[in-house]
Amino acid sequence: MSRVAIIPARYASERLPGKPLALIAGKPMIQHVYERARQARLLDEVIVATDDGRVAAAVRAFGGTVVLTPRDVKSGTDRIALVAQELTRAGVIVNVQGDEPLIDPAMIDEAVEPLLRDSSLVASTLVRPISSSEDLASPSIVKVVLNAHGDCLYFSRSPIPFARDIPSGDWLRTAPYYKHIGLYVFRREFLLHYATLPQTPLEKAEKLEQLRILEHGFVIRAVVTGHDSVPVDTADDLKRVRATFEDRP
Repeated sequence: MSRVAIIPARYASERLPGKPLALIAGKPMIQHVYERARQARLLDEVIVATDDGRVAAAVRAFGGTVVLTPRDVKSGTDRIALVAQELTRAGVIVNVQGDEPLIDPAMIDEAVEPLLRDSSLVASTLVRPISSSEDLASPSIVKVVLNAHGDCLYFSRSPIPFARDIPSGDWLRTAPYYKHIGLYVFRREFLLHYATLPQTPLEKAEKLEQLRILEHGFVIRAVVTGHDSVPVDTADDLKRVRATFEDRP
C-alpha cells in the first residue's frame, strides 16, 4: 500500500487571500511546499487538492499533480478525504499544510514512521518543545500535552499544563511544554471515517479539528521533532518567510 501526501490549498484564505500563489524567491508558495514534500523519503506520491483553477494551473505549470475539489468543503481534512476516496491503493495519507513553504522533508518522514512501525495506530502528528514564554502565552500557537506513551491527551490555545503553585514566568522550568505542528498522518480508512464524524464540543470551543479525533476516543501518536517550520497565515508571516529565503546562500 502506498503512502501519499495531499496538500490542501484553498485560494480564498480569510487573512491572506490567494496565498498559495504568493511568490517566494520567484516561485509560488504551493510549489515550495510541493517540492519539499517530494523530497521526503517515505512518500510515494504528492498531490495538491485545491478549490481554485488558478492554483491548479500553477501546479500543472511546475509539473505537479493536482485535483480540483468543491469550494464548499468545510476544512482541509475534509478536502484531503475527498481526494483519498479515489486513492484505493493508498494505505497512509499525509496532510501537509499548503502554507508551510519551510517544512523540512525529514519532518514528514518522522511523522510517517510510527504508522509503519505500529499497525494499531490510526493517526500521528508532530510536536516541538516550547522554549519561549511568549510562544507559551500566544493563542496562535497550539499547545499539546502528552501521556507517558507519547500519545496526545489534549490540544489547546491556552498554556497547558497549568502549573498551579508556580508563577507563570517560571512554568517552562517545571514541566515539558509542547507546540503542535499541524502535520498529520492517517490510515486511509480512518481518515475516511474521521471525515464522517460529527463535530464535537471541545473542537468547537477551541476551533481545533484534531480534538474531534480525541473526543471520539481515538489515539493520535505524537513525535517530538527538533525541526521547526513557519506557517504563513498573515502578510507579516509572508514577509518573514521571504526574508528567510533571501538570507539563504
